[in-house]
Amino acid sequence: MGEIDKKAVKAYLRGLQDGICAALEAEDGGTFREDSWERPEGGGGRTRVLEGAVMERAGVNFSHVRGKELPPAATARRPELAGRAFEAMGVSAIAHPHNPYVPTSHLNVRFFTAEKEGEEPVWWFGGGFDLTPYYGFAEDAVHWHRTAKAACVPYGEVLYARFKQWCDEYFFLPHRAEPRGVGGLFFDDFNEGGFERCFAFARSVGNGYLAAYLPILQRRKGWEYGARQRQFQLYRRGRYAEFNLVCDRGTLFGLQSKGRIESVLVSLPPLVRWAYDWQPAAGSEEARLYEVFLKPRDWAAGTG
Repeated sequence: MGEIDKKAVKAYLRGLQDGICAALEAEDGGTFREDSWERPEGGGGRTRVLEGAVMERAGVNFSHVRGKELPPAATARRPELAGRAFEAMGVSAIAHPHNPYVPTSHLNVRFFTAEKEGEEPVWWFGGGFDLTPYYGFAEDAVHWHRTAKAACVPYGEVLYARFKQWCDEYFFLPHRAEPRGVGGLFFDDFNEGGFERCFAFARSVGNGYLAAYLPILQRRKGWEYGARQRQFQLYRRGRYAEFNLVCDRGTLFGLQSKGRIESVLVSLPPLVRWAYDWQPAAGSEEARLYEVFLKPRDWAAGTG
């Protein structure tokens, strides 16, 4: 399986945070604010937030935390790990642009180890990236998914289809019976083929995020929009908030492991609205989001 190299993973993740922040600053013209924090139970991190001309809020977190026992959010899926000490490090990025024609995007890359004296450590990588448009464009969805597929192909032809389906199933609001967006990649508990292969795959996904998102951001950020588009964006952001607070494993892990609350919740959009029993007008751009884009499909094949 190969020796795990925590130092190499940490160095990569910190560099990934730096690279994403630099790229988003270049698009926005603003500067990220950084907060470094420590966790009483062990470890800490650095949270960076940009609220500027293009980004209403972008948050890019690096965290490296340790604890004597895995929280329920982790052991619910892996009950055999209950009672093990853990170490978790990762980078998460969330971009909520001002412009409703620019989708919200999300990335996460993480590494877990769970250890117990006298036994071999258990380790795995997880993460992925997904896209949440407010107004759908087939060329954006196709580009996003083709970039996701390209990140997977060197590590096995089946990985893209497998992790795309997992993403479609994971980023789904059961109480609404609808997807959060057009999906992308999601994987967890990944340790197939040894540490070096898995680490290389995690790097490929992490590096693929900017390749997937920047062309979409650059194409749409200057588009004109009005009050109607803004109100619909705020309404759809409500779905994003619902998912993060009700369904997201990472949020639950952060809260249960006593992470820094401001850093855990920085993924939430700054402004959101809910409307009672709202329905889009037939034939509208808003209706097309539901009819075309909030239905899983093989975007990498170019379907629209």
